[in-house]
Amino acid sequence: MPMSIPPPEILSTDGGCLCGAIRYRLTGPPQDSVVCHCATCRRATSTPTVAWLTVTRSQLAFLAGEPTAYRSSPAVRRRFCASCGSALTYETTARPATIDITTVSLDDPTLFPPTREVWLDHRLPWQAVDSALAHYSKDSGLDSG
Repeated sequence: MPMSIPPPEILSTDGGCLCGAIRYRLTGPPQDSVVCHCATCRRATSTPTVAWLTVTRSQLAFLAGEPTAYRSSPAVRRRFCASCGSALTYETTARPATIDITTVSLDDPTLFPPTREVWLDHRLPWQAVDSALAHYSKDSGLDSG
């Protein structure tokens, strides 16, 4: 399910890590916005879910600092701040033209609310789901998270 286009005044938005060592700019609207319940996202962030924005690689520019990369599986690379540990991106060889950005690393994480929840098969039993979102037991074919 594609996400709705944000207001035209949102041409770019900035974000970064907790300590401020890494800053980035996202230009234009994301292709997708999801909440992921998968076990690897959970372990990589130490949170029950992760909200992700999917963008084309050309939409993301790092303005300050360089994130550290970790290969969490043969096809997946996650990047984070080496100073404060903030999770920032998810990249997969299954989607080489796009990159996922942690929604809450945006300076204004309310700009692009999620439209669906993925990997509900991995959901922790005490974690609530949002009944207003579309739900997928796995990745819904878009391989997010």
